[in-house]
Amino acid sequence: MEMDSLPNGNSAAASPPQNPTPAAAGGMTPFPKLTQLTEALKLEHQFLRVPFEHYKKTIRTNHRAVEKEITSVISNVADVSDSENFSKDDAVNHLTSLVSRLQGLKRKLEEGSRTEHLQAQKCRARLNHLESADAENLAEWNNTRVKRILVDYMLRMSYYETAEKLAESSNIQDLVDIEVFQEAKKVIDALQNKEVAPALAWCSDNKSRLKKSKSKFEFQLRLQEFIELVRGENNLRAITYARKYLAPWGATHMKELQRVMATLAFKSNTECTTYKALFEPKQWDFLVDQFKQEFCKLYGMTLEPLLNIYLQAGLSALNTPYCYEDDCTKEDPLSQESFRKLASPLPYSKQHHSKLVCYITKELMDTENPPQVLPNGYVYSTKALEEMAKKNNGKITCPRTGLVCNYSDLVKAYIS
Repeated sequence: MEMDSLPNGNSAAASPPQNPTPAAAGGMTPFPKLTQLTEALKLEHQFLRVPFEHYKKTIRTNHRAVEKEITSVISNVADVSDSENFSKDDAVNHLTSLVSRLQGLKRKLEEGSRTEHLQAQKCRARLNHLESADAENLAEWNNTRVKRILVDYMLRMSYYETAEKLAESSNIQDLVDIEVFQEAKKVIDALQNKEVAPALAWCSDNKSRLKKSKSKFEFQLRLQEFIELVRGENNLRAITYARKYLAPWGATHMKELQRVMATLAFKSNTECTTYKALFEPKQWDFLVDQFKQEFCKLYGMTLEPLLNIYLQAGLSALNTPYCYEDDCTKEDPLSQESFRKLASPLPYSKQHHSKLVCYITKELMDTENPPQVLPNGYVYSTKALEEMAKKNNGKITCPRTGLVCNYSDLVKAYIS
């Protein structure tokens, strides 16, 4: 979606200076475009943060796997050397199996190394993309950014196949986070099918990060698993489960625990509002939303899709009380309900001076293109009326009322 910005009416910006500035003469980027580019790059935090966090996570996962396997092998070797119950053949067979484990670990390390290398290449590709941005190729660079933003939006809205096709057709696979969102998709699909195992595995993989951010997501998953046991009338299993998995949270979440434990007495068919809500299907929707938030925090992503953020940034400059009135023009983006919904939490745009936009040309009316008033009171720009008069032998036809008059009947309006 392309939205043309209105001219700002600045005559100095509209007409280039007669004499080049020293910067321009020296081949440097003109200041306005350089400033625009610099401001645009400030918004690319997520663009670099996500692949870097994914890279770090892969390194940590590989490191834990190696540490666990090496510790186990060393422990087994020590058991063989210290034990007198092993015969020579048994010891040889045991050590041979340990060698096979180490060979398997080597293959895993090689595979992990290739994965790390690919992720490092993705980080480098994004750095190169940002470094390639300059005033000369700004239009092309912005076009690529729009495609990246669209892919991000599709991934967040679960349109994975469409996102992949757009990334592939635009050759921007290294500039989008499809692999990262595929990881989230597995957990989201499981939660939508009322399965918590993949989500709990994800919490285990990221335990230290979630603990550092004081996340309650794992606790919420445990509560839901307990509720499902109660729903199935497996009270003994539910009590055993609570002792093992819920009791450790008692010091920090006692109120929630007390409320959930009371469901053992109220059952799933209770009409008590306090406990009935715990058995409602929307609890699974809540877990999906909770996971999405934790996932975005973990990778340094914005909670809102980038498309919404950029649209809101543009709408904030257009958002005025007039946009919500019945006679708001159709050309105003905020005349559409979808844009109004995005702009509803935004403050009104602060307009120091009124701006007149021609109904015909959609160009700003200022001192260089002053407004003119028709006998019926409607106002249009001089440029639009002059072009109309040339084509119609000096006659002007009002596009809104159909009134026909001579160009000489117009009255020039002045902007103070």
